Amino acid sequence: MNLHRCLIVDDESKARLLLRTLITEYCPELFISAECDDLDSAIAAIRKHKPDIVFLDIEMPGKSGLDILEQLNPEEVDFEIVFTTAYNEYAIQAFRLAALDYILKPIQYQRLRETVERFLSKTNPRELRQLEVLRRNLAPESDRDRRIAIPVGQSYKFYKVDDLVMIKGEGAYSEITITTGEKLMVSKNLKYFGELLGPIPFFFRCHKSYMINTHHVKEFTKSEGGRVVLQGEVEAGISGEKVDEFLKIMNLKA
Repeated sequence: MNLHRCLIVDDESKARLLLRTLITEYCPELFISAECDDLDSAIAAIRKHKPDIVFLDIEMPGKSGLDILEQLNPEEVDFEIVFTTAYNEYAIQAFRLAALDYILKPIQYQRLRETVERFLSKTNPRELRQLEVLRRNLAPESDRDRRIAIPVGQSYKFYKVDDLVMIKGEGAYSEITITTGEKLMVSKNLKYFGELLGPIPFFFRCHKSYMINTHHVKEFTKSEGGRVVLQGEVEAGISGEKVDEFLKIMNLKA
């Protein structure tokens, strides 16, 4: 078996022990090269062991796990990062928008195994910009400033979430219209984007096949079963049972 080198970075000894035990028992593909309790020792271990994957606690005394990137040269960041975190649901969305993997504490072996399986099958190249997206999304000035990493082919494209005009579901795929008029075909279904963007108040699932950004609505008509026209003259259907909710969002009377 081809073993992959991994590091555990966490200031809590109990957390390191738990993760070490779970990796040893449930992840035979991984070899733990080192365990670190602060970022300085983590930097040294990364340079010495050249890991394939780093399990990184994002909250440590006085620093964020993301600070590790400021001390490494870009060419040294040739490993996957899996964040371990006790963050709340709002902050978890920051990880999801950046398309970065995370494991909630206390870590469960099933979730760890899923993460390792994803790592073993990963074909997309890692993107340092995903980490910058995460940094911004953890402390955005507003929802409009949040960023999203959209997987397109073997890479990612990065946008402000407010730059997304409409998402149209087409089976297992979604077509995303951007404010520039660009259209992206993504191998994620509309349910995926509904769960990802649903907590952001200006995104609205108006139809089983459409999610729209209400900031870009130009026109609404009840004719033809209900229709919304957005920036760029793109159109979305609206379900009858969604009309009243849509009018309330747009501060209109039903």
